[in-house]
Amino acid sequence: MRNRIGDKNMKGIGIDIIEIERISNAISRNDKFLHRIFTQKEINYFSTINYRVNTIAGNFAAKEAVVKALGTGFRNFKWTDIEIHRDTLGKPYVIIYNNAKKTAQDKGIKKIHISISHSKAYAVAQAFAE
Repeated sequence: MRNRIGDKNMKGIGIDIIEIERISNAISRNDKFLHRIFTQKEINYFSTINYRVNTIAGNFAAKEAVVKALGTGFRNFKWTDIEIHRDTLGKPYVIIYNNAKKTAQDKGIKKIHISISHSKAYAVAQAFAE
């Protein structure tokens, strides 16, 4: 498999950046925020890392990046149809469900790669759909 821009395997690319403080404020203001945006598995992971807001913001940005890579926006599916996990080495990966999965299948997308990073003030994520 080749991984260069213009490759026939590339179906979409997405990027998102978010102010970590914005996510912190959303969590503080609305106790339903986490459950509206994240799956129970994601929330369970957050609990194991003491709800570090930079990680939560990174997952938020990752979901936005995935939506952009799908090329649809949040049409006909929910935030919780996209789930961000970490492998044993901490590398993030994506699982999609329901209509998000159907959208990917309709577009011939078989895999979505994700990368997440953050600084003190911002979290950024990039998604690559093939």
